[in-house]
Amino acid sequence: MQRCNLILDSCCDLPFEVIDKPGIELLRFPYIMSDGEHLDDLYQTTSAHDFYQAMRDGEEPTTAQVAVPVFQEAFGRAIESGVPTVYLSFTSGLSGSFDVACLVRDQLLAEHPEAELYLVDTLQASVAEGLLVYEAIQQRDKGLTARELAEWASEARFFVDAEFMVEDLESLRRGGRIPGSVAYAGSKLDVKPLLTIATDGKLSLSGVARGRKKGIKQLVEYYQRRVAKEGPGRCVVVAHADCQKDADRLKEMLARLDESILFLECDIGPVIGSHVGPGMIAVVFWGSDRREELSVADRIARKVKGTSED
Repeated sequence: MQRCNLILDSCCDLPFEVIDKPGIELLRFPYIMSDGEHLDDLYQTTSAHDFYQAMRDGEEPTTAQVAVPVFQEAFGRAIESGVPTVYLSFTSGLSGSFDVACLVRDQLLAEHPEAELYLVDTLQASVAEGLLVYEAIQQRDKGLTARELAEWASEARFFVDAEFMVEDLESLRRGGRIPGSVAYAGSKLDVKPLLTIATDGKLSLSGVARGRKKGIKQLVEYYQRRVAKEGPGRCVVVAHADCQKDADRLKEMLARLDESILFLECDIGPVIGSHVGPGMIAVVFWGSDRREELSVADRIARKVKGTSED
């Protein structure tokens, strides 16, 4: 019998076979296209190429939060199973789904106070969330309890580092993920934006590149500067939104730096893809503690906040 079950969501953008294991349940985020609502099932019923080709042909998909009944049913099954369970959630910095999950959890635990159901806001998105999930599965299989795994994930999320390049910022602007002024400036400068995920789980512009080849080179340089010398293995995630040649080029350049890298290649899923558009490419890896990069003022504020909550 498992010591710990996991609930994951489809915004982790991992290959389905990675999470298709006993004791793991997948919550599917919805996305809406001109022919109606679909569920992100990690490309079990469609292909990444078909999804992104539809966007190239003019489709403008939108997304929605995971519905309350989905959380009620999944958390209810977890409690009924009697197995302590951890839910690793898509960042609250880009979606309200985590807040909904917390409300549902609190309601159910009021009725079942003995149940062990832990929720962790990964503060990560897409394959950055995916790398955390990937290692969490390994830690679970090594024997961590649900409580231990929740504590592990709450700390490990700050050591996942990611940078990604998008073709343009229009899809992010349309979805409200970045200000319109930033998207406008990017289009006028004719550059390829490079973004990362801040410690609050929101998007942050980390740089720009004049063309995709230079952008891929900058992704490699970002990895080289920030990769941890020690950590949970040398697994590096390379992910793309239907630009396989660029992903192959990125892997080739990274492999030249370190032949021991174990690559996990992923397709950017339709929910994330709705906001980034075709052509996104990402590198994700284990780095140093990103909290240490906070400004002095932010560190003081964090310390004061922590003291006030004691």
